Amino acid sequence: MALRDDRVTLAHGGGGKAMRDLIEEVFTGVFDPPGMEDQARLTSAALAEPGAQLAFTTDSFVVTPVEFPGGDIGKIAICGTVNDLAVGGAKPLWLSAAFIIEEGCDVALLRRIVASMAREAEAAGVSIVTGDTKVVGRGACDTVFVTTSGVGVIPPGRSLAATQVRPGDVAIVNGVLGDHGAAILAARGDLALSTALESDCQGLGHLMEAVIAAAPGCRAARDATRGGLASALNEIAEAAGVGIEIDEETLPLREEVRGMCEILGLDPLYLANEGTLVTFVPADQAEAALAAMRTTDAGRGAVAIGRAVEGHPGRVTMRTLFGGSRIVDMLVGEQLPRIC
Repeated sequence: MALRDDRVTLAHGGGGKAMRDLIEEVFTGVFDPPGMEDQARLTSAALAEPGAQLAFTTDSFVVTPVEFPGGDIGKIAICGTVNDLAVGGAKPLWLSAAFIIEEGCDVALLRRIVASMAREAEAAGVSIVTGDTKVVGRGACDTVFVTTSGVGVIPPGRSLAATQVRPGDVAIVNGVLGDHGAAILAARGDLALSTALESDCQGLGHLMEAVIAAAPGCRAARDATRGGLASALNEIAEAAGVGIEIDEETLPLREEVRGMCEILGLDPLYLANEGTLVTFVPADQAEAALAAMRTTDAGRGAVAIGRAVEGHPGRVTMRTLFGGSRIVDMLVGEQLPRIC
């Protein structure tokens, strides 16, 4: 083992032997990218199918704390990028990973983050094929930031887009809402909250393939990350020019999340998720979609929460537990900073 330092120093970003040792022992030795050139060279039989499309996405992750109940910044980086591809109908295949590391970062922490990324990539069926590492001085970043980009293939004939949602389509979520935002808030320790909540961080690629196979008329899907379910629904309603009505009684929320939101004056509809999506399918395919979701680990708690309607285009409303109705607006500002 050539890397003997317990902490990252500026020398590990200097381009010399120290940098090579860090990269080879902490990163490439785990990810094992093919070829070890300055770029990844990618081939897949899926690309040769007539009508197949490439899908490409990128995202940066700056969550604090970098380790939290149910995950860490590395797990979020893989799941977040895989999910961005999957909800657009793509089969995720390849990822890149770039790291900005603060001087003084614990090497053992980096090893845990990288190991977490490798596990999630394997579970999602994707390969981490290229990347980059930079070291910055103390205070120039918060421990470690991660940027991941992903490439996938959309099979011929598959088209998912928010603009395709139609009145009558059923809105389905795959599981509980708000766990990630609540878990991050508790993990920071600022409010002396004690809870066993864990982040819902998980990859959704296998779940989306199951849904599309069971409900080939699936219109669209969004992962409900920053801004939560409310923001995802508002984006879909505006893009499709439809109204969306949901039922508060059907929303899958843990009592711990409800209680935390009541204490802090937060709305769980706006809490971030990292393993929850909402999808719209034609009404006659809704039961098939639900059944398919429930066969996957990520979709065992799937439930229909509402539907698209002709009235009030571009607006989301919710039937409350008291029998009334309220508007669910797009989030203005931010409930929780640094959640992903």
